[in-house]
Amino acid sequence: MKEARKRGKAVVVGGSIAGLSCAHALIAAGWEVVVLEKTSSPPTGCATGAGLGLDPLAQQLIDSWLKQPRILQPTTLPLTIDQNQATEGDKKISRILTRDENFNFRAAYWSDLHNLLYKALPSDTVRWGHSFLSFSISDDKSCVRVQTKTVQTGDIIEVVGDLLVAADGCLSSIRQSFFPDYKLRYSGYCAWRGVLNFSDNENSETISGLKKAFPDLGKCLYFDLGSGTHSVFYELLNKRINWIWYVNQLEPQLEGNSVTMKVSSDMIKKMHEAAEKVWLPELVKVIRETKDPFLNVIYDGEPLERLVWDNVVLIGDAAHPTTPHGLRSTNMSILDAAVLGKYLEKWGVHNLTSALQEYQSTRLPVVSEQVLYARRLGRIKQGLALPNRQPLDPITASEEDCEELQQKNMPFLLEIPSILSKCIEH
Repeated sequence: MKEARKRGKAVVVGGSIAGLSCAHALIAAGWEVVVLEKTSSPPTGCATGAGLGLDPLAQQLIDSWLKQPRILQPTTLPLTIDQNQATEGDKKISRILTRDENFNFRAAYWSDLHNLLYKALPSDTVRWGHSFLSFSISDDKSCVRVQTKTVQTGDIIEVVGDLLVAADGCLSSIRQSFFPDYKLRYSGYCAWRGVLNFSDNENSETISGLKKAFPDLGKCLYFDLGSGTHSVFYELLNKRINWIWYVNQLEPQLEGNSVTMKVSSDMIKKMHEAAEKVWLPELVKVIRETKDPFLNVIYDGEPLERLVWDNVVLIGDAAHPTTPHGLRSTNMSILDAAVLGKYLEKWGVHNLTSALQEYQSTRLPVVSEQVLYARRLGRIKQGLALPNRQPLDPITASEEDCEELQQKNMPFLLEIPSILSKCIEH
C-alpha cells in the first residue's frame, strides 16, 4: 500500500497581499499555512497604499484562488490603454507621446484586493497582532521555529513549521538576517499620493473638467510628463481617482519602520502651490481636493544573489524591493506565490530543497531584470541621468525616446512560467 504523502506546514511572516497570495497558493498545493501579521486586525481602509494595476497573469491567478469565479472583474476597473503625454506647465497644454490600446491591466484599490484575498482564506489562517521576533532552523534542517510576540498581551509564542516564507516587505527583517549589510537604494525622488473620492459629487466641476481633459478616464493609465517630473493617475472602482506625483529631492529622514512619511499641513500647502506650476488645472484641482495625501519615499534594492536558505524563502518586496514604475511590485508578489506553490505541490515536503531551488531558478532571473528595468524607467521619466543616454526632455523628446516610456517593454511581461502553463488560460 502506497504511503500517504506528508502534509507540509508553512509559516508566512507578513499579511499583506504577498503573504495572503502565498497562503492561497500553498493551501491549493495541499499545505497547512499560518500567516503572522503584526497589525491587530484586518485593514478597513488603506493608509499607506492606494491604487495598483494587475497584469493579465495576476488576474488569472487571483481568480483561480478565489471561491467565487470571476469575482475580481466587478471589483476592479479596466486599464486597456497606457498613455504617456507631455505637459508644459507654463502654457497649460499637453500632447500625446505614446498610446498603447492593448494594455489589458485592471485597476484595483489596495484594500479592496486585500479584502478579497483575506475573506477567501480559511478563517484561522491569519493570526493578527503577531509581531515577528526571530527564527531558527533545526540542526537536521527538518523544521523552522518562529518566535512571535502578541501585540495585545506581550506573550511570546513559538510556531513550528517545515517552511518559513518571508513576505515581510521591502524592509524585511528576515532578509536582513541573511544579508546584514544590505541597504535599500534611494531613487532620488519621492511620491506624493492620494485618492480622491467623488462618489458624493460625481457631477462636480472638478470631475467634469478632468473627464473633459482626459476623456479615456475609467479605462486609461495616464502618465503625465513634465520637466524633471511625472505624474500617474487613473480611475478606481466606486468613483475614486488614484494619483501619484513623483518629485526629485534629497533623501528625507524617515522615522520608524516605514517608507511613508508623515506630512504636515504646511508640506501639503507647498505641494499644492508647486502643482499649480507644473500640471494642467484639471489635475491640480483633483490634487487640491484630495483628503489626506501622503508621501512615499521611493526605494528599490540591488538584485539579490539568492532567495532561498535551507527552510527559508523570500517572496514579494522582501525578495525584490522595486520602484513602482513597471507596475511590478504586486504582480511579482502574486507570481512568486503561485510559482512557489506549484513547485511545493510538485516536489512535496520531503523534497523541499528541490522545490525551493526550482522556485529560485525560475524567479530570480526574472525579478532581477524587472527591478533594474523599473529603475531605469523611473529615471527616464524623472529626467534623471543615465550612463547611456541624455536626460529626457518630454517637450523635445524624439519618437525613439518616447517608445522607451511604454509599459509593454517590461522584460518577461507576458511570459508564463512553465510550471503554471497547465493552470493558466492562454
